[in-house]
Amino acid sequence: MLAGLHHVQVAVPKGAEDVSRSYYVDVLGMTELPKPPVLAVKGGCWFAAGDLEIHTGVEEPFVPARKAHPGIVVTDIDEIATALTAAGYEFTWDDSIPDRRRMHTFDPHGNRLEFI
Repeated sequence: MLAGLHHVQVAVPKGAEDVSRSYYVDVLGMTELPKPPVLAVKGGCWFAAGDLEIHTGVEEPFVPARKAHPGIVVTDIDEIATALTAAGYEFTWDDSIPDRRRMHTFDPHGNRLEFI
């Protein structure tokens, strides 16, 4: 019955749209999608790359997801590592799963992301 994953949503603090844009668009190379007007008034942003969408949603009080995370499949993990480094973001390689090259990082709001 399940056919795929449409999007993941990560929480952000109120007024964080520009910070989200600078990360998801400028660092990760995603494209911002327009939110429907009824949802846009709630804050946050929507981003897309290929079939993947990441939605940021305002949560008050805001607490970043430090363990829960999306696992994002990438075409070139070294390119992601280079982009993160160039923008000043730290990441850690994780070789705990054989034959799966992956890394973990945190977005500017403190939410954990995994790239595979």
